[in-house]
Amino acid sequence: MSDKELLIPASQADTAAINARTRRGRIQMLLLLLVCASPVIASYFTYYVIKPQGGKTNFGTLVYPAQEFNHAWLNVPLQGKWTLLIARPAGECQIKDEKCIEALFLMRQTRVAMGRESGRVQLVWVNTDGKPVDPEVLKVYDEKAAGLKIATLSSDPKMRNEFQAWLNKEGAGNAIQLIDPSPAKMMFFPVTNSPKEFSSMKKDLEKLLKLNHKGENL
Repeated sequence: MSDKELLIPASQADTAAINARTRRGRIQMLLLLLVCASPVIASYFTYYVIKPQGGKTNFGTLVYPAQEFNHAWLNVPLQGKWTLLIARPAGECQIKDEKCIEALFLMRQTRVAMGRESGRVQLVWVNTDGKPVDPEVLKVYDEKAAGLKIATLSSDPKMRNEFQAWLNKEGAGNAIQLIDPSPAKMMFFPVTNSPKEFSSMKKDLEKLLKLNHKGENL
């Protein structure tokens, strides 16, 4: 022991040692908490941001907080599956209507592109005017061939208005809505015929399916 240490009262030396151990213990605890929490932080960041580059996130537009879906709005259940949903009047969605058919085609191809995970994704077309669907459209986009379910809105005016308000938030009324298994809208995609944009949409959905199984009913 040095002469300098001999000049320090024992009580002060003990206090200093205790404080040093306390600091080390707190640092170790913080490091341990950070290590334990890092997977959750990484998963949350990836789920909502999906590897942003140059200030951009993903092809789709994230909805935060997610917008809860009311089961009473439609006659098709959405809970337990990832859902790609569009809303179009059947009276305007004819086989020659490129805008409507492009949306149906894009949803179908995106689901097919999920490969073995395609069973985790359902496609829903909300027939907003309740008119009969064009038979030519049904031939190509029926549930058996394309996995497309055609839903009708509740007849209750209040429920219909609530659905339209939910659908049109953030100007997303004509977009493809991505609904998680809870169910709630958490992203929406523009309708596109660009191969590059289709690839980006596919990658977004692939990442979400890879990282999230919570609430699914397979």
